[in-house]
Amino acid sequence: MNQSPSIIRRHIVCFGNPLHGDDGFGPAVYERLAARERPPDLRLTEAGAPGPAALALFEDCDEVVIVDALAPAGKPGRVHRPSLAMIMEEATPAAHGLGLGYVLRALAAFPETSPAIKIIGAEVETITPFHIGLSEPVARAVDEVAMLLGAYFENDRHE
Repeated sequence: MNQSPSIIRRHIVCFGNPLHGDDGFGPAVYERLAARERPPDLRLTEAGAPGPAALALFEDCDEVVIVDALAPAGKPGRVHRPSLAMIMEEATPAAHGLGLGYVLRALAAFPETSPAIKIIGAEVETITPFHIGLSEPVARAVDEVAMLLGAYFENDRHE
């Protein structure tokens, strides 16, 4: 597919499992963003739990923004923008997936040029298997992250 070199192909990828409490943060952000009209160069995907199939989400784009629930660190709902290195060090596999750290390490192992990758997420309160719904602080963070990503929905501006 021929693309104009001046067009940046962007992709917002929301990871998580809405059946595991606060792990549903990414899908909740996806729901907020999916209702908006998108410019033609912006893709938006609800990706479920990260595993090897997630590598395809990084193809054919110049920039990827990953939205995911982040490990608890004392302040549930706090929005973070962790570095790739921080996430790549993840050693704990996610339920039914291999974890975002695995996906990023696998992506780095490919010789092709990877897109620019940014990560944004909210610190979880708890991840409770088979519990639908976010904790109150994480639910508030959904609106904050959706607002921060709003610039990607404008044709010429993004962070």
